[in-house]
Amino acid sequence: MPLIIVSGLPTSGKSTRAKQLYEYLDNKINTTTPPKYRLHLISDQTLSINRSVYDLSSVPAHVRSANASEKDARATIYGAVKRVLSDKDIVILDGLNYIKGWRYQLHCEAKAVRTASCILQIGCSKERSKEVNDTRLQKQTDLLLAGKEPADGATDAEGPYEPANWENLVFRYEEPNPMTRWDSPLFPVIWEDDLEQAQKAFAQLWDAIAGEGRKPIKPNQATVQRSRDAGGDYLYTLDRETQDVVRRILDQQSDEGGDEVSIPQVNDASEALLVELPTGKKVGLPQLQRLRRAYLALNRGGIGLENVGNMGPAQIRESFVGYLNDAFEKDS
Repeated sequence: MPLIIVSGLPTSGKSTRAKQLYEYLDNKINTTTPPKYRLHLISDQTLSINRSVYDLSSVPAHVRSANASEKDARATIYGAVKRVLSDKDIVILDGLNYIKGWRYQLHCEAKAVRTASCILQIGCSKERSKEVNDTRLQKQTDLLLAGKEPADGATDAEGPYEPANWENLVFRYEEPNPMTRWDSPLFPVIWEDDLEQAQKAFAQLWDAIAGEGRKPIKPNQATVQRSRDAGGDYLYTLDRETQDVVRRILDQQSDEGGDEVSIPQVNDASEALLVELPTGKKVGLPQLQRLRRAYLALNRGGIGLENVGNMGPAQIRESFVGYLNDAFEKDS
């Protein structure tokens, strides 16, 4: 069963909505005996991740992309999701989930186990979110002045962010785009929605992930062994398509780096693939060729095997773009 990724600005009500969704799905699941699915809620709080790991306000701009504490936190979350994600488990991932490359990585993990992923987008204005954080900061200050120990804001879902950290996270937030396959389907719930209205969105989400009309999930092509096709031109096609992707990246990227390069699909101009280059640096031909050779080595291994799948040009492009995005995300 699917992975539900909660996304929104800091202090926009994500944890509140995640709990409401958990209760709604728990009721739906327990209508059958025995229950058909298992339900999990994963967040920074459940994993005891201190939100100070996201605080880059004191880190020089040129080293922010190498923030080890944030990467370690994401690795912990990724591991927790991967351990429980299956076709019998519904996983709600409550958190900022503000980097689109991170959401893409989670989408690929869900696809690898042949289950769906979707986005629960919490709509809240920056002004409203800031007001909530300021109120929590003031409450924390009042408790300290009264000689009382406030809850640990770093690990408490109702605790505040430090002002500089909050501003930095808002600045870095990359809003989900339902036009991309890793941010769809997207189900919005706004701040003003009461519980009844929110449950209408939850019902639509349930129909999409567990209803009769849900779409079957194809396995991630990069994880399937392949064989030579009947025409004997698999290696030629593999070489040609990967070379074309590399050429288009070199042609389209700017000197500053951090671009989104559009790669047209084979015989399908309506759905382009997106390569997300590392922020702040240009990707050169040597690095691209090195990644290309590594990808070719991985995908030549299936040549000659019997009773396994085979990739055509479209699948090669999609798989290679996914491979590059994973590599660039680790490098960022």
